[in-house]
Amino acid sequence: MCGIIGYIGNNDAKAFLLDGLEKMEYRGYDSSGISVMSGNKIHTFKKRGRLQILRESLKNQQDVSGFVGIGHTRWATHGGASDINAHPQNSQSGRISVVHNGIIENYISLKNFLLEKGFKFISDTDTEVVAQLIDFYYKDNFFEAVKTAVSKLEGSYALGILCSNEPDKIIAAKKDSPLIVGIGEDENYIASDVTALISKTRKIYRLEENDIAVVKKDKVTIYSNAGKKVLDRD
Repeated sequence: MCGIIGYIGNNDAKAFLLDGLEKMEYRGYDSSGISVMSGNKIHTFKKRGRLQILRESLKNQQDVSGFVGIGHTRWATHGGASDINAHPQNSQSGRISVVHNGIIENYISLKNFLLEKGFKFISDTDTEVVAQLIDFYYKDNFFEAVKTAVSKLEGSYALGILCSNEPDKIIAAKKDSPLIVGIGEDENYIASDVTALISKTRKIYRLEENDIAVVKKDKVTIYSNAGKKVLDRD
């Protein structure tokens, strides 16, 4: 069990992500991390241990300001508790960043496939495989890359995903792990648990099985597994 959170809007993403993770630390406390979009670059910071260790490490960081970001608090499954295995996990290009709750059962076969394609891995996690797989399928369309990648996954997942080439959105996907979208005023959110969002909004949409959500600061669109829009809200 892990906790994930995401923010997109006009305010400081870092502050929201850290506060939200604090409310979900009961879901995992062996490590935590955030990725924040600054321009067209993803900056990732993560630390082993309780969330306070991450907070302290961020006090002197300059490259952590931005209006879009994802965060994670972890209870280790694949890969032990370490800075490297903490989430977010990024693709080797730095283009894709992923937070994940769940277990990808076929990650070894997917990893071997990507190794044959020349990808290199630095962690022991199934989540890094997800990030690399999305990067592999990325052909100038973030949504299509995620849709194709998750169709290859076996197991459970709640995913929050950033792409540096498309910095105006977070994509979220869900199968057998809890994930909600929160609707705000000129800002929107994702989270594993309503407790992380309750101070910001009471407008909550619980993703159904195999839904994929495209979350922008002024619009949320949710697609079913068949590609049909099930919510399109400004």
